[in-house]
Amino acid sequence: MDTILGTFHYISEALGIEWAPLHLPMSRRLQTLAATAWIILVLFGEAAAILIFIQLIYSGFWWLTLLYGIWMLNDLDVCHRGGRKIEWVRNWSWWNYYRDYFPIKLVKKQDLDPSRNYLFACFPHGVVCSGAFGAFATNALGFYKVFPGMTCHMITLAGHFRVPFFRDLVLALGSCASSQESLLYLLDKKKHQGKCVALIVGGAAEALDSHPGEYKVILSRRKGFVRVAMKSGAPLVPVFSFGEPDVFRPPNNPQDSLLRKFQEKVRQLTGISPMFPIGRGVFQYSFGVVPLRSPITTVVGEPMEIERNLEPTDAEVDAVHAQFTQRLISLFEAEKSKYLKDHEKVKLVIT
Repeated sequence: MDTILGTFHYISEALGIEWAPLHLPMSRRLQTLAATAWIILVLFGEAAAILIFIQLIYSGFWWLTLLYGIWMLNDLDVCHRGGRKIEWVRNWSWWNYYRDYFPIKLVKKQDLDPSRNYLFACFPHGVVCSGAFGAFATNALGFYKVFPGMTCHMITLAGHFRVPFFRDLVLALGSCASSQESLLYLLDKKKHQGKCVALIVGGAAEALDSHPGEYKVILSRRKGFVRVAMKSGAPLVPVFSFGEPDVFRPPNNPQDSLLRKFQEKVRQLTGISPMFPIGRGVFQYSFGVVPLRSPITTVVGEPMEIERNLEPTDAEVDAVHAQFTQRLISLFEAEKSKYLKDHEKVKLVIT
């Protein structure tokens, strides 16, 4: 037995594998399980849902699947009309263990007025928006307690709402489509009050620039969210997730590399960035797709008042965009020392 263990230890060292301890509290194991299940859902959930749907079509439940398909086709527009949030799903214990795995914290700089709607402009995207998901797509971080009287909708790609079964989970978490129609509907003060609409401004393109210790965001050419805020008159709120780039270690992909060209091509065709989320495994810390245990703090900044303008000119949009950019930089510089190691060396790069 000693010989076997010695050989195993030698091979592990040669391969650079650091194994997790055998004796860990059950809470830690449940946290790892929650994070593992989440990343599997993110990476393979849609493909699995499509396969299940196809299997059901060719099963004895074909008639039930057909009825679901007909209903889904008539329900496609719901993601542009406020969604279909189910608080029970947002309250699953799964999300509490997911929160504690990293852990993730939600911090506010100012109270929000429940009689108004707000557009949260969130940065950075990271590989898979780990912090924003926990803060705005679940109740695990106590959003309703942090912002009394407010509700939240996380915005994501409209394509997710065309995948059978998977769409129902995304809708239940309160997500809506990233269309102008969807955003203006949620922010319409005649229809709603107390809505916080969380938009990851950099999107899939920004995910390609996510590397540990680096804060590179896409903002200079993203102006559609400013136009939406001006049309609705909703205040713009800068939101920054410190630690987001540190939960995965993607391979290096400089702009002129073959890997980056491949990623950009796939993103242009599908709207999804083909990322390689290198993290850890379930039983070892050296490789795998499970995110790393690294803290994330999502800071919600102070609202920036926006004058309603139904037909803003490009110059007017540019002026508000420049003002928001300064707000985001100020939030980053004011808060980074609280949440980042070696914060003096960390700079916010805006492209």
